[in-house]
Amino acid sequence: MSKDKILVIGASGQIGVELTMALRGIHGDAQVIASDLREPNPLLLGTGPYVSLNVMNKEMLHVQVIRQNIKQIYLLAAILSATGEKNPGLAWNLNIQGLLNVLEIAKEEHLDKVYWPSSIAVFGPTSPKRDCPQQTIIEPITVYGISKYAGEFWCNYYHNRFGIDVRSLRYPGLISYKSEPGGGTTDYAVEIFHEALAAGRYECFLKPDTYLPMMYMPDAIRATLELMEAPAAAVRVRTSYNLSAMSFSPAEIAVEVAKYVPHFNMHYKPDYRQLIADSWPQSIDDSAAHTDWGWKPEYDLAAMTADMMRNLQTPPTS
Repeated sequence: MSKDKILVIGASGQIGVELTMALRGIHGDAQVIASDLREPNPLLLGTGPYVSLNVMNKEMLHVQVIRQNIKQIYLLAAILSATGEKNPGLAWNLNIQGLLNVLEIAKEEHLDKVYWPSSIAVFGPTSPKRDCPQQTIIEPITVYGISKYAGEFWCNYYHNRFGIDVRSLRYPGLISYKSEPGGGTTDYAVEIFHEALAAGRYECFLKPDTYLPMMYMPDAIRATLELMEAPAAAVRVRTSYNLSAMSFSPAEIAVEVAKYVPHFNMHYKPDYRQLIADSWPQSIDDSAAHTDWGWKPEYDLAAMTADMMRNLQTPPTS
């Protein structure tokens, strides 16, 4: 097996946990270095190497890349939409400077590949609401969206100027039973499952008819791996690919949840996150991903709900 290794930055986050496990399943536990500022997620304990790492400290990051023989970096550390609005300066600094640090090291050390996720948060009120295309008007209203859109062009710049093979996906809202949500505007679609099973009710921070693009985490992980495994010539979008699986509203997911939780009650108390949600498209056109590298989702709302309920109701094995 090659000594070249993969570094996952932000491995204890919502995407990082499952992506790290998937990469270890493919490349071997020892070949994938998990890192975060936080303690390792319990799901990662004992599964492979872990280092405490601050992506804002370029020198420390550079040392780890050299010491660990890193040839690929997955940069997942970020401050998401709802949390970012509480501290815009911190969100901008982490989301942009962290990316620039990784891109500079990728240039200096001639890394094979870099992965950096973008988001539907790049879209704004002037973007098309339905089947929002790959190339369109983009005027984000959150610091998270602004930082992601700027980051897309930094990725494109480093690819065109320095030949860095950096790849990216615009994730929709992500839903998982394995890890906690990370402070995003679509978190209600994760919280509803836990609250339904624990209390039989949920107070939603969005209006019942708020449609947003969503994706089940297994699809998101598979899309990430498929993009990274695609031949470089097939990756024709070097900003970030639109990615989609399903769109639904809080009222619609409540109906699905009620099939598994009798007498489930949903109440609505929209807050500041409603304005963010209203600025985003209701559905996404991801035909470029279909055409370029064969993307195709597997889960719809019903299939996702069934799998979420099955896993959340099954006691973990010791």
